Order: sequence, then C-alpha cells, then structure tokens
Amino acid sequence: MTAASNLILVGPMGAGKTTIGRLLAAELSYDFFDTDHEIQRRCGADIPWIFDVEGEEGFRQRETQMICELSARSGAVIATGGGAVLREENRQLLRDGGIVIYLCITVEQQLKRTARDRNRPLLQRPDKEQVLREMYHQRDPLYRATADIIVRSERRGPRSVARNIARQVRNLTAPLKSKA
Repeated sequence: MTAASNLILVGPMGAGKTTIGRLLAAELSYDFFDTDHEIQRRCGADIPWIFDVEGEEGFRQRETQMICELSARSGAVIATGGGAVLREENRQLLRDGGIVIYLCITVEQQLKRTARDRNRPLLQRPDKEQVLREMYHQRDPLYRATADIIVRSERRGPRSVARNIARQVRNLTAPLKSKA
C-alpha cells in the first residue's frame, strides 16, 4: 500500500459509509466517491428504479463494474453499497484496490438510521428487523474477511470516526513512506 492508495469503506446500510467517507476524504485531501451515487448518476435513475427494472442481479452487475472502475483510481475514498461484498469478484477488487475499512454497526442502530429511508429496496418490507438480521449473518463474515481495518461506527460521531480512521491509515502507511 502506498500513501496514495484508496481507502474503501464497506459495511451494512446505515453504518455511515457516505457521511464518514466524505469527512475522511476531506481530512486526507482525497477524492470521494460513493458507488451507489455514481451508478445513479451514470444511469440517470435511482437505485429502487434499477432494482425494479433490472432486478438485484442487474444492479449487482453495475455495482461490480463501478467498483472495478473506482478501485483502479488512486488517492480516493470509496464508499460501497452494503451488498458489495456478496460477490467474490468484488471482494478481490476491493482488496486489490486499497485499504478496506469495515464500519460495524448493530442491527438496532441500523433500524434507527434507516427507519424512514425509502431508497433501500431490500428494506421495503414489513419485517425490516428480520431482513437486517439475515443480512448481518450473511454479510458480517464477508466484511471481516475483506477488511484491513474494522471500526465501530455507532458509538461516536462521524467526525470522530473519520479522524480515528485517518490516524489508523497514517499509522499503516507511515512505515511504507519511510522505506521510499
């Protein structure tokens, strides 16, 4: 990893990947990209529409393409969608693309943070808590296996979490700079 390597945020919906990612990018003077926002910008349609028209598989194909494109950059903070780790191809792209940071959050906090959000197609069901628990059990091991750094994001404010991550990243890259 070089100092200009990407920082890639993974974790479940509601973990704060976009908010923390923007703050982290500002802290480190990196560019910021959110894979979901980039997909929407490029398609001219929101995520629920893409899910309705193309299904989850169509969306996941677009997501893989966007991860491939963004992870080829350097000096970027990239916030991924919660399901980005479901494909092995994506997990490899993420690992190869930079330092992967898993933002952990409890299901209870996810419920609070996503309660009124209508832009999450997988949560447009009456059994939201059950859906989130199932996703947690399926995805948590994948986030952990992909991540270089694991950070709890529910107990502190986003700015504090971003500063903590920046400090950890600087500690990881400092030995690399001194060898150059």
